[in-house]
Amino acid sequence: MGVDQVLVGIQPQELKFTFELKKQSSCSAQLTNNSSEYIAFKVKTTSPKRYCVRPNTGIILPRSACDFTVTMQALKEAPSDFQLKDKFLVQSTVVPYGTTDEDIVPSFFSKENGRYIQENKLKVVLVSPPTLALPEPFNGTSIQKPAYEIIESAETCIASNDVSQHEPANEVSNSKMPSNSNEVSDLKKFSESKDDNVEQESIHQNHKSNETHISSDQAFNEVDSIPPSLVEKDIEELRLKLGNLELKLNEAEKTIMNLRKEKDSASQEGNKLQQEIALLRTKCSARVQAGFPFLFVVYMTLAGLALGHLLHL
Repeated sequence: MGVDQVLVGIQPQELKFTFELKKQSSCSAQLTNNSSEYIAFKVKTTSPKRYCVRPNTGIILPRSACDFTVTMQALKEAPSDFQLKDKFLVQSTVVPYGTTDEDIVPSFFSKENGRYIQENKLKVVLVSPPTLALPEPFNGTSIQKPAYEIIESAETCIASNDVSQHEPANEVSNSKMPSNSNEVSDLKKFSESKDDNVEQESIHQNHKSNETHISSDQAFNEVDSIPPSLVEKDIEELRLKLGNLELKLNEAEKTIMNLRKEKDSASQEGNKLQQEIALLRTKCSARVQAGFPFLFVVYMTLAGLALGHLLHL
């Protein structure tokens, strides 16, 4: 496997989270297998207590893709400069054909045995939630809406000497309205902008209430699907399993040591027995060589008796 070969492509290259105080935020990334091999991946982070990755390990089939989701826990306060130094590391390596998610072991991602492991680093970026921009007040100051209304085509009736006369309404209201035409046009613009302001504020409030409702439901669903204590429980279970494995390994080592000792003692006893047998054999052979055989003694006795009998005759 070449060192420069790209096994997995990752999109996007940055994990962007929408930051809101006391609210969870999630984002997804896609891993694409560009090779014809089975690829195993593993996701690590510098802040495991702040993030939850599902799934954090898996198998990507040849010429296929796999998504993983990263959930950032709710923050109680905004970080300095609105930036986080957290980083993620995605490791990927070739595994035997037919490997499943349950077959993944930590040794797959170890470089000690010369295995090629592709590593990609992802940065964390905080993004502000989308908001509607409110228009600025007219001339930088807030002006109250005038109590009167500008009527252009209406006329008013004025009684003069018991005779009703019709005069334009703008002439009657000159004493109450500004005398400058520029001020009148400015007031018209302000009234129109004020009405638009009110409409935009109502739209913003409705949009904000909808966002609050959606985000609260989403946070509730995320809490149900991914409990915050799930990672801690998994870590505790792994620690217990590791502890049990260590105990079993220690017991196995003690048993092996006892068996070796028993084997050594048995071999020593066997050697002693062989030495004793050899000594007995040497002693027996020495005794046989030192005395006369039993048949020789019997033969000599019979010969003596026969000789004595002949002498008496």
